[in-house]
Amino acid sequence: MANVRISPSILSADFARLGAEIEALDQAGADLIHVDVMDGHFVPNITIGPPIVKALRPHTKKPFDVHLMISPVDPFLDAFAEAGADGITVHPEAGPHIHRTLQHIRDLKKKPGIVLNPGTPIDHIDPVLDLVDLVLIMTVNPGFGGQSFITSQLKKIEAAAERIAKTGRVIALEVDGGINETTVKQVISAGADTIVAGTAVFRGGPARYASNIAALRG
Repeated sequence: MANVRISPSILSADFARLGAEIEALDQAGADLIHVDVMDGHFVPNITIGPPIVKALRPHTKKPFDVHLMISPVDPFLDAFAEAGADGITVHPEAGPHIHRTLQHIRDLKKKPGIVLNPGTPIDHIDPVLDLVDLVLIMTVNPGFGGQSFITSQLKKIEAAAERIAKTGRVIALEVDGGINETTVKQVISAGADTIVAGTAVFRGGPARYASNIAALRG
């Protein structure tokens, strides 16, 4: 598991001290910083917007892994790119033309990603796999942290890994939802190489972040 990348989700951070939290994650060995953006419409929660991403950007040089759970998503791509996102991951359901959305992210010089909810079929990635740098498989329904892992999604991770292998390209296979020291082994065995974790990283406070991240790496 040494090559597995850990992307802590700041959804589980202390929002009163987000800058310090990101600095602590950086020092603890996080590979990316996962930023969950929710609009209260596409998913049942509201989190943060581009101004917060911009304010957090100076606190680390680690890539910002921005997951947009907003609809319509297209009007906000430029703002998140300008705010400092390095990768922008979008849902096929969040706009009328996922191919155009991913093209636009690439045109903004950012890394495009596509994300599949538990109820979204794996074949949704087939027409756009040549456009993406990341495939994110949700192992919970998006909207809240702390949910239980949906085991049925392991088959989808395996299917995504097979499709990625056939492309011959370097495409990250990320998994988000219900990750702990047990489920992380399952998703890595299924083919994931990038792990989003909230509760499993943040429990115990900043003094524990490094050991929590190390435990997820195995």
